[in-house]
Amino acid sequence: MDTFLIRLLQFMLSISLLVLLHEGGHFFFSKLFGVRVEKFYLFFDPWFHLFEFKPKHSETTYGIGWLPLGGYCKISGMIDESFDTNQMHKPAQPWEFRSKPAWQRLLIMIGGVTVNFLLALFIYSMIMFYWGESYVQVKNMNMGMKFNKEAKSYGFKDHDILVGTDIRPFKDFNVDVYRDLSEAHRADVIRNGKKLSISLPGSINLLSMLKTSPVFVRPFVPAVIDSLDTGSPAMKAGIKAGDKIIAINNRHIDSWNEFDEQVGRLDDELESAKTHQDSMKVRNISLIYAQAGANKLDTLNLTLTPDLKMGVFQKNYQEMYKITHVSYSFLKSFPAGIRYGWNVLKGYVSDMRYVFTADGAKSLGGFGAIGSLFPPHWDWYMFWKMTAFLSIILAFMNILPIPALDGGHVLFLLYEMVTRRKPSETFMIRAEYAGITVLFLLLIVANLNDILRWLGYM
Repeated sequence: MDTFLIRLLQFMLSISLLVLLHEGGHFFFSKLFGVRVEKFYLFFDPWFHLFEFKPKHSETTYGIGWLPLGGYCKISGMIDESFDTNQMHKPAQPWEFRSKPAWQRLLIMIGGVTVNFLLALFIYSMIMFYWGESYVQVKNMNMGMKFNKEAKSYGFKDHDILVGTDIRPFKDFNVDVYRDLSEAHRADVIRNGKKLSISLPGSINLLSMLKTSPVFVRPFVPAVIDSLDTGSPAMKAGIKAGDKIIAINNRHIDSWNEFDEQVGRLDDELESAKTHQDSMKVRNISLIYAQAGANKLDTLNLTLTPDLKMGVFQKNYQEMYKITHVSYSFLKSFPAGIRYGWNVLKGYVSDMRYVFTADGAKSLGGFGAIGSLFPPHWDWYMFWKMTAFLSIILAFMNILPIPALDGGHVLFLLYEMVTRRKPSETFMIRAEYAGITVLFLLLIVANLNDILRWLGYM
């Protein structure tokens, strides 16, 4: 429960900050061009609100709603998600959105997206300035990588050290490694001290690479136990930190990668179990391990937890190699942060093509999936890194040309600027309804996926 609350607080603080600044972008440009802002709200307020106030001599009411799905900036003379069309039937006033030149209305509409994107770049820059960059260079991973069957079919071998592709060399092991391998026609590896190239098709499915168990490639991590969970089956059986797992059910284990693969097989067997006796047969395993500092092998039988946990933890591969740390001065942190943020945006935009596939639709996540991205303990480094990432997502999603989003309004404004003709009010209202319907359907699908994952159906 504590973990859930910590993640929830991080998520709520992050999303509140992003929504406030996004709507603040619309607010700033509206005020700059003399457009009246009637309401400025954090979260939506259908039927009632949690807090509301209107300063003296102000035209704007500020408040906090109860539905944490975003926020809004209600601008006079504009058709938006509030569907307040009464004022649209009255003569246009000089302080209204509809009375302003198209270029001013365009800047008002892209104000929120602009703030979110610039905010992400600023946060990444300040992360570089305060924490710097710490990573393990792939060329220094002398134990190499562990590959699955698909990867081996292309010519990769366990312990190959991935150093790059025909797209670019690899700096560290992150999601860009998978992206580049999926699109590359050549991968460069070091095998037994020699550099060689492996031909690739240039069209490997990225989702398949990541969702297949085991994944396409991971750093090779020996199956040495780093620590144990108190009261776990492993601790009760006498296993200690530093012991090395050799085999499970007579299947050889050379790494944590293979350990996870073997547990995956047990999970498949458990799903097909029909009786309690069948389940216990799966949970009761034979384990061969080597005690720390001894050449002797021991064999024991132990019963895994109902969710097939032994209660052992592995060492992070980053703890096994020399860490490269790069510090940045205040001025140099900005180019570094901008490069990092731009790379994050490019990767996210590239991955969007998978959303329109069956597997992509299943991988959509709602608030639960987003909240789970935050660490289970309060970590300011990860908090700001996730906030910057969400800010980029918010900017990109909002600029999509879907009615009810900023990008939909931008599309209609560009149409007006090119044709010198405004879309009709009736069309705008219908488009707004259609856009909101699409958004709600996506929201339902994404959060339904979260529920199905939680129930174990995905």
